[in-house]
Amino acid sequence: MYLSCYYGGVTNTDFAVVVWVCRQSSVFRQPRPAADEAILLCRELSRTMGKSTPEDREHGRGVDAHNTVMREIRAERTETHDPHTPTRVWLDENNTPDGVCQSLTIVLNTGGCRRARAGGCAMCGYITGSVEDGSVSHGALLDQLEIALDHEQDNADTPAGLVKIYTSGSFLDEREVPVETRRYIADTFSDRDRIVVESLPDFVTRDKIREFADHGLTTDIAVGLETATDRVRHDCINKKFDFSDFEQACAETTAAASLADGDAGVKAYLLMKPPFLAEPEATADMVSSVRRCADVDGCHTISVNPCNVQRHTMVDELFYEGGYRPPWLWSVAHMLEETADVDAVVVSDPVGHGSDRGAHNCGDCDSRVQKAIKDFDLRQDPDVFDQVSCGCERTWELVLEEETAYNQPLVSWWVWACCGGDENWVFCSVEYRYRSRLSEGESGREWLAFRVQNPASSHYDPAAAIQHCRISPLKRRASTRFVSLVHPQYRSTVRQEKMIIF
Repeated sequence: MYLSCYYGGVTNTDFAVVVWVCRQSSVFRQPRPAADEAILLCRELSRTMGKSTPEDREHGRGVDAHNTVMREIRAERTETHDPHTPTRVWLDENNTPDGVCQSLTIVLNTGGCRRARAGGCAMCGYITGSVEDGSVSHGALLDQLEIALDHEQDNADTPAGLVKIYTSGSFLDEREVPVETRRYIADTFSDRDRIVVESLPDFVTRDKIREFADHGLTTDIAVGLETATDRVRHDCINKKFDFSDFEQACAETTAAASLADGDAGVKAYLLMKPPFLAEPEATADMVSSVRRCADVDGCHTISVNPCNVQRHTMVDELFYEGGYRPPWLWSVAHMLEETADVDAVVVSDPVGHGSDRGAHNCGDCDSRVQKAIKDFDLRQDPDVFDQVSCGCERTWELVLEEETAYNQPLVSWWVWACCGGDENWVFCSVEYRYRSRLSEGESGREWLAFRVQNPASSHYDPAAAIQHCRISPLKRRASTRFVSLVHPQYRSTVRQEKMIIF
């Protein structure tokens, strides 16, 4: 029996099933079944087993393993949320195809993304801002809406022309937002100029879009595409739809616009530097993705979101183990410059910029580069980036040349105290702290004294500086960037100042 299975191409793991089936077969009720008949039967069984469903093939591995880990991570959440209060409301200024206008953004507190409850995307922690039982009633959502409108009335001179509504999931998913709530929102904001609602492409249909557009309201569907590269979306992010699904959502939106009184279009959300991509790979992927999205009929705006480290995510786990660094702000600026010629509005809003958990450079230039990015969002003029510069650009350029998926992050951020030196060398002392993933308190402290080349020296080599700093015990990722007291042995030195090298 076993040899028949072996020659028939049946694996050891399926052998028990083969035995059971063969015992039910008339072939094996014969006293001496012919070997060739047994082999033919096993080959047929092998072909049948090979037609198992994707869910069967993924059981215990691949996506199933990822989702299992993600559910364990998300189970650590301890926050609770009031279903009658929105997650967040704010007023801002945004660039649209019709120009710059005031905007009201509302993040409704719903049951959250259904995929996130099953495991979800590697970087997304928005599910932690949703209610625990997975559903919010129509009445509770109306209470949230009223709070948002009161906020606008108290803080704005006139109603915003643009309204953006998010749910940390899919607004068009009726498990999150009931049909009656969706239609009520369409009626409430029918006097505005434009509305943006977010959804996965699965839920985008022309009939749902027309509920807004038939009011004469310009309707934008924001789709979290993340990247135009299917393999990156599937394997790095764990988002299981294809670029063709995004194109279909754009086609549905275009069809709705042709039938309704108001216009409709798609705003693509892209993710810069998902986990497992090195800085040069992530930057190139974003440039390519922006261009591919701009070529899709119906997609008029592309928002590039640099990945930030959110609690209760796989990216958070990688971050604490030293395996992930958010993108450089220089990479964001470079991507915007490279795609400034596309036929679409391209914007970026780096959340948490300048912090360890958000897109950042050296710490000294972060606010200036972020301001240039914001100026570009409003003006779409790449010349704004000519107004900012910093010495850390040299290190960023080295990262683009040398960083790969197997050595990332090539550089991480540590802040040290300068304790004297000469024109070529600086003697430094680092107080290095790290925190445990589940505790906000300090759980470790290390001191290390060493020397590095002086960045002011004409002989300064970023690669040499990196080599000096990529040594134990500095391999672990510091969660806080700071300068503290100089190590006692250096307190008598004359010179002490803050210096950030990367």
